[in-house]
Amino acid sequence: MRKPLGDNIYGDSEDMRVLKAKYNQQKNHPLYQQLIKQTNVIGTWDDHDYGANDAGKEFSKKVESQQLLLDFLDVPKNVPLRSRKGVYSSYNINNQIAKVKIILLDTRYFRDTLTKVNGKNTLNWNGEILGEAQWTWLENELKNSEADIHIIGSSIQVIPMEHRFEKWNNFPLERQRLFNLITTYKVNRPIFISGDRHIGEISKIDWINQPMYDITSSSLTHGWSNRREETNQHRIGPLVYTENYGLIEISRTDSLQITISIRSDNQQVETAISLD
Repeated sequence: MRKPLGDNIYGDSEDMRVLKAKYNQQKNHPLYQQLIKQTNVIGTWDDHDYGANDAGKEFSKKVESQQLLLDFLDVPKNVPLRSRKGVYSSYNINNQIAKVKIILLDTRYFRDTLTKVNGKNTLNWNGEILGEAQWTWLENELKNSEADIHIIGSSIQVIPMEHRFEKWNNFPLERQRLFNLITTYKVNRPIFISGDRHIGEISKIDWINQPMYDITSSSLTHGWSNRREETNQHRIGPLVYTENYGLIEISRTDSLQITISIRSDNQQVETAISLD
């Protein structure tokens, strides 16, 4: 199963005809057609397919934009996701190996506006990312879950704190609320997956004795041309500059084993971790 985490296209327009044309261009690409014939694709959005760079709840065309994303992902017309606000969703995969819950968050539709000073996002101590309806939904998904593994998709990075771009730490209390929710319900094996940055890296934090991981992989087509250093106190392993994708492999012999890797487009492993 493939899980795009946003920036599926670079739409950046309030004209829905422009977004639709770009979605159609992406969907009709021969390699993308080959992909969707071989695997199920689920996903969420980030700013550029939402409609505007760094946009949040103020974006005027988010209702219309939501339907275009769901069309692109082939979401049926009659499901609740079509009629509620936001594109957050969850999926369960249960087999003889493991029970896996996939949760895809919407970090755009309800998010308060960011303020920049000298090109750097400032901390918003009172603002929201998810909105109360999505928080209530997320809590219900976690407190009732019997899954062995929880993969939580966020278009923006969850754990990293230092860089000047979009991240959960721009809203520190929202980030803390997310971590506390996971520890309160003793969520099994929480693994965040994130995109946005055009780099790859693995971050880890221990929150009230609960290890959490953030696997950032992006993008398949555009890496950093300037391979600058970037501080991340929570990074384990190297920073991956080349075009990349993330892969989660789950197996079971005597016990459950999870291998997570970030790979370059020639399938070479750039960084990896193993969990149990």
